Amino acid sequence: MTGVTNLGAVLTDDDAAAPPAVIGIGPDGSGTSVSRAELNATADAFARGLGRRGIRRGDRIAILAANAPVYLALLLGAMRAGVIPVPVNFKFPPATVAQVVADSGARVVYCDAERLPQAPAAVPAVALDGGLGDWLDPGPFEPVDPAKDEPAMMLFTSGSTGRPKGVLLSHAGHLWVVRTRMADDDLRAERMLIAAPLYHMNALANALLALAAGATVLLLPQFQARAYIAAIDRHRATWATAVPPMIAMMLREKDALATADLTSVRVVRMGSAPVNEALAAQTRALLPNARIINAYGTTEGGPVVFLDPDGSAPTGSVGRPHPGVEVRLVGEGAPDHGVLQMKSPAVMLGYHERPDVRSPITPDGFYDTGDVFRRDGDGFYYFVGRVDDMFVSGGENIFPGEVEAMLETHPDVLQASVVPVDDDIKGTKPVAFVVRRPGSDLDEAVLKAFALANAPAYQHPRRIWFLDRMLLASTNKIDRAGLRARAEAELKSG
Repeated sequence: MTGVTNLGAVLTDDDAAAPPAVIGIGPDGSGTSVSRAELNATADAFARGLGRRGIRRGDRIAILAANAPVYLALLLGAMRAGVIPVPVNFKFPPATVAQVVADSGARVVYCDAERLPQAPAAVPAVALDGGLGDWLDPGPFEPVDPAKDEPAMMLFTSGSTGRPKGVLLSHAGHLWVVRTRMADDDLRAERMLIAAPLYHMNALANALLALAAGATVLLLPQFQARAYIAAIDRHRATWATAVPPMIAMMLREKDALATADLTSVRVVRMGSAPVNEALAAQTRALLPNARIINAYGTTEGGPVVFLDPDGSAPTGSVGRPHPGVEVRLVGEGAPDHGVLQMKSPAVMLGYHERPDVRSPITPDGFYDTGDVFRRDGDGFYYFVGRVDDMFVSGGENIFPGEVEAMLETHPDVLQASVVPVDDDIKGTKPVAFVVRRPGSDLDEAVLKAFALANAPAYQHPRRIWFLDRMLLASTNKIDRAGLRARAEAELKSG
């Protein structure tokens, strides 16, 4: 990594004795191994091919595909050429996919066979399954030396609060992320299992880290609980990256778990949602040799914000601020409760061509996350909820995350999600969806009584519905909009 200025050049070890760069795991669980030299050669050939096809530095290309080794080659090759890759969420509806591609200004879209019909007609599409063909020009390539604030990649937000926005992320900022995380953890020869989509910051940042650090990426096309369990067992994963709902779904696969050996996992890095005590206990039982990292990050601010190097953070905490990051809590309750603002080299350059959107960057360079946190007396931080998720019930502010955390202290609750529904008297009122601990027969009346005994009365869910698994959005986060619609439908039908 010494002297590297281009994010696409993070894969620097071509030693034939080095472990594979990536193992693409197929539907049957078999693995296709790609050496570091092979991945480097393909990335170089693609960088050369882009230039031969007239794609120039600063142009954008879109990738509409499931996880696969070729996806990583496209990302690295484009960045080496100074071309900006745009991973696209293929779970968006076709109209949104077309809008994202158009907003990005992509010159071409690279698609796997399954996603090819989703490619917008207005932009040329290239099928990946038959190989890149004329888009590869074999030979060495010298990565461009980016300017200080030159974009390396563009990730689009999920669009849960409106039209998706293209987040511009710099070479320098995300090389800082890689180097900082390498200094925090020695990942040489680790085997990192990634099943979250590469269009999401969680998966993409972990993949770049693994490639730079000398680890092997075990890459699943997408998350399926049984395939994830089988991949750990068959390919001896040592690092597992996940979000809490993924672990909850694994716990339901009792027959698969009964025959799988998961003892190889030494670390499980959980992001995108808090880890409650019940889920942490279940995860420790599931992965008995694993240290649980409760991580926090954002697309706009990057994945390096908090740190828990000695594992002393209480369950539910994301740790203390990373030494390389400035954080502050602002608003009512500050400095121990408020909206998190952060500053680091990884903070985005801005939104791509969105003058209609107010910048979340403050005049002094902090990124306003819109996430509410609290800080305890020992300096540990805890996620409370999104400002956007907060609602008012009878004049009282309710943060769903606070109610969810209370419900999840019940020993039979594995996951909870609280959403508002309309109410003639209160304006809105809280209701909840809950995933029970496997084997539990917890009912609504008992859990409502627990809520009334452990929180202010205005916070207690007026109705509770039990689910086998939580409803997830395309980024594997809980789909609050979908749950709210389901709650409204349940109330009308009931």
